[in-house]
Formats: sequence, structure tokens, C-alpha cells
Amino acid sequence: MDVHLIDGTYELFRHFFAVPSARDANGKEVGAVRGVLASVLSMIERGATHIGVATDHVVESFRNELYPGYKTSEGVPAELLSQFPILEEALESMGVLVAAAKAAGDDRVKQVLICTPDKDLSQCVVGTRVVQLDRQRDLLRDEAGVVAKFGVKPQSIPDYLAVVGDSADGFPGLPGWGVKAAALTFSRYPHLEGIPKDWHEWHPSIQKARLLSESLFNAWNDALLFRTLATLRVDVPVFETLEDLRWKGPRPNFEEHCRRMKSPALLGRVTSAKSKGAKHV
Repeated sequence: MDVHLIDGTYELFRHFFAVPSARDANGKEVGAVRGVLASVLSMIERGATHIGVATDHVVESFRNELYPGYKTSEGVPAELLSQFPILEEALESMGVLVAAAKAAGDDRVKQVLICTPDKDLSQCVVGTRVVQLDRQRDLLRDEAGVVAKFGVKPQSIPDYLAVVGDSADGFPGLPGWGVKAAALTFSRYPHLEGIPKDWHEWHPSIQKARLLSESLFNAWNDALLFRTLATLRVDVPVFETLEDLRWKGPRPNFEEHCRRMKSPALLGRVTSAKSKGAKHV
């Protein structure tokens, strides 16, 4: 079986700026929510059986306590932020687990598809079994694809981002470090701790080693902090078993959600998908 793990935050942002505004029966903005639900449903209609969606309850997290410059909700439209709880409720009523590399540990899983183009998630890729899927561009990226794009293996992505920075997450990286220098360095030394402190010992393929070394070791604590910010946590509760991810159809309250969102077509599609799924059991 294949397991699809969806970046609900990315999907909500994407649909908010891509679909027309829509109000529910209470006057709340739900255009992006309806778009995400339809998108997830389209995966089920195409045969996806085990699905999990991860969302940010709030944009701020423990990372903001570590680094004040980390991304916040400042500047995010209120009508977008207000749709996060609505989306989570709607997904759960549709029968989709709101969760977040645990699935890969089950031998029954053929492939785990992490559905997001976010470069942070590239650190989760393992061989051809745990891969990234950019659904918008229909692009599948396995470990070889990560190396082709970034020049480093997945396990080095947090170290790579620590020095080049990540504007989307709000940390700047280190002076003088660009993507080419980072790729050359971390392809030789997978992690920060493996980089020789004496720049004379750096591999000759790395240009401007002295300047890069000075930048790195003069800001060593910043580099470690930025790597922490870029590293995904895997110690949070997610799901107990693969069966938790199996889509078994909508809950009884999904019809009410559709009525409130003025989405009768969505209810019809979900009912049809459940009926077709039942025939295949």
C-alpha cells in the first residue's frame, strides 16, 4: 500500500490565493477550506486509501522561543488564519486523520508520499520509499532527486538550510554562504560537526574555504540554532497504526459541514467515493 501525508498548511495557503472567496452560512470565509477538501477528495477518488494531513494550529511554535525572527502569523490575512480550525474540523468530519515518518516503519507500506514542495520536508526522503510529491507540478522527488536539486543527501538538508537560510521560515543563514558553497561542503561533510576547523584541511573542490570557515566558526552557535529551526520534530504524537490512516468514509456530521459550507457537490462526491470504496472491500 501507499501512504499519502499531506502538508495541510501549504495546501490551505495555496488555495487561499488560488480560489475565489466563499462564505459559509454563518458568513465565515471558507473558500480555501473547500478547495483543500476537494483536493484531498480527488486523491481518494484516484485510489488513495491511507491519508494523513498535518496542519499548523497556529503559525507560531516552540521555534519562535528559540529564535524571535522565526516565521510568525504577522502579515498573514486574518481570513486565512481563521480557516485553520475550520479545515481541521472539516477534514475530521470527512474521515481524514489530521496527523503528521512513522508510516515508513510498517513493512506493509510500499511507499510514503509526502505531498508538499517545501524544501524542509526533503530531509524526510529515504531512497525511493519515502518521497516528496509536488502535486501541483506532478513532480516526484526521491533521494536521487533531492541530491540532483540541492547537491546534498536528505540527511544534510537541515545543515544546508542552516548556512544558506530559509526566507520562508525567517532565518537568514550565514554571511558568504550560497547554495553552491553549501552543496559542495555538505556533499563532502554531511553535518556541521564534520567540517574541519582548519580551512586548510577542507576539500580542494570547495572554493573560498577560508572565508566560509571564518563565517561558519565565528557564528557557530547561530549555525546550530538555524539547523535546529530547520529540523523536523519526530517525537510528537501522530497516529497509532496504519489503520488510523485508512479512509473509511465520512462521519455522520460531514453532511452538516457541507450544508454550512454550501457545498452539496462535495457531499455527493464523498458519498460516491465511499460507495465505490465499499464495493472494493
